[in-house]
Amino acid sequence: MLTYAADRLWEEAAYVAYYLHWSLDSILDLEHPVRRRVVDEVGRIHRRIAEGE
Repeated sequence: MLTYAADRLWEEAAYVAYYLHWSLDSILDLEHPVRRRVVDEVGRIHRRIAEGE
C-alpha cells in the first residue's frame, strides 16, 4: 500500500508530465519545494487559460 506522500508524489508527477510533457526522471529529480512550485504555477496558468484571460 502506498502512503499519502507516495500518492501525492505520483499525483504531482502525473500533473507535470501531462501539462509540460516532462519525463518522470526529470520530474523526480526536482527537489520537493521546486516540484510543488512548478505544480502551483502550472495550475495558475491552466486556470487563467480556462477563464479566458
